[in-house]
Amino acid sequence: MGFVSVLSFAHQLVKERLHPGDRAIDATVGNGNDTLFLAELTGHQGLVYGFDIQQEALDRTRERFVRAGSGMDNVQLILDSHERMAEHIAPKDRGAIAAVMFNLGYLPGADTSIITTAASTIPALDAALSLLRPRGIMTIVLYPGHEGGDVEASAVEAWASALPQADAQVLCYRLLNKHARAPYLLAIEKAQANEKG
Repeated sequence: MGFVSVLSFAHQLVKERLHPGDRAIDATVGNGNDTLFLAELTGHQGLVYGFDIQQEALDRTRERFVRAGSGMDNVQLILDSHERMAEHIAPKDRGAIAAVMFNLGYLPGADTSIITTAASTIPALDAALSLLRPRGIMTIVLYPGHEGGDVEASAVEAWASALPQADAQVLCYRLLNKHARAPYLLAIEKAQANEKG
């Protein structure tokens, strides 16, 4: 048995911290895999906000829920960039988000020239961190293998490395003996207020 994939490990980390009734964000909806995962964990009393800049991604996500036989009563799909996520989060949910998932890169099977970039991703990460509750988690799957992905991955890693320890813990999950273009995961846990300073 080998190590779990970066996507599976991201799910593992989120599953340990997300409970029925919680609020969560899928910052990059894509094909809806993480959106469905979050919706199942938060349950009917919870809420998942899902963001993507492509209507095709939102349509695929709706189809994924239909195939899974799952309703979307606890999901809000939003056609907008993840960098503007804070504008769409209900005031009562700001600072109360339990988990935010980012799966960067491009929409598989679609136009591969439409990619996430550091220009929007870094502001999105700042927004996500501010929206998280204490002990909330953010997972970021990075794909340095496509054109532009390496630049984004480096910028995200630099951003995460610069976070003060008093504000958050940062984990990197990566196979060191695999080629440098392989996907890897950063996970960030927000500190509790009483742990700061």
